Amino acid sequence: MSDVRLLIADVDGTLVDQRKQLTQRSIEVVKKLSDAGILFTVTSGRPPRGMLMLVQPLGIKIPIAGFNGGAFVNPDMSPLERHEIDRAASKPVFDTVLAHNLDAWVYCDQGWYLRDPKAPHVDREQQTVQFPPTVVTSLIPELDRAVKIVGVSDDLAAVERAETDIRRDFGKVVSAGRSQPYYLDVTHPDANKGFVVRRLSEMLKIPIEQIATIGDMPTDVLMFNVSGVSIAMGNASPQVKAQAKFVTAGNDAEGFALAVEKFIL
Repeated sequence: MSDVRLLIADVDGTLVDQRKQLTQRSIEVVKKLSDAGILFTVTSGRPPRGMLMLVQPLGIKIPIAGFNGGAFVNPDMSPLERHEIDRAASKPVFDTVLAHNLDAWVYCDQGWYLRDPKAPHVDREQQTVQFPPTVVTSLIPELDRAVKIVGVSDDLAAVERAETDIRRDFGKVVSAGRSQPYYLDVTHPDANKGFVVRRLSEMLKIPIEQIATIGDMPTDVLMFNVSGVSIAMGNASPQVKAQAKFVTAGNDAEGFALAVEKFIL
């Protein structure tokens, strides 16, 4: 593992525990990475603004990828690049989300827009990203500049069906995947975590075989497939674990810190 020069970590279910908090051990192990000359950054379906609280305690000094690669920002949140959903696709995708009886959220750069502030998971999302949504009567105007459309429901089968239909009907023009069982994230086709690895490799001039990745969800498998070292969390599904080279403990059992100590340092 001595050839690893960069570690890219998913956030929810990976870097933070079930309370969405960093543990002291995780903070300390990222400092050990820095001391060893290994760079560290994060990628997530969260908006970049929803990862700001991680920058200072982890000492992140290189670009961060939000919206699963839909936006890259510097640690001070100044923008580097943004990939919006094609305007011809955003409305029919939105219609498909609603047709499956999912609630819909739209993210535009730094803004989070929704129609019902009391819908499922809104409170939890606000606690996670640490900024409030903008409530609107219609999301149609926001679709022209959408970076991410999210379908939300506790009917997990409906979320899965929506994912299948959107991939079938719009797979050439969008990327669709579940960042949580109840969240369906739809982004620009290049906005996926495999693209994150390739783009950071270009930005930082680090060969992809010297990049390690760690995550827990199907959206993380795309970065597993292109990185030199891949680590699945113990709380990941068997299907996700099967796609990684290594498996660590769960995110409520210091799985992130254990993985860094065992497989990288």
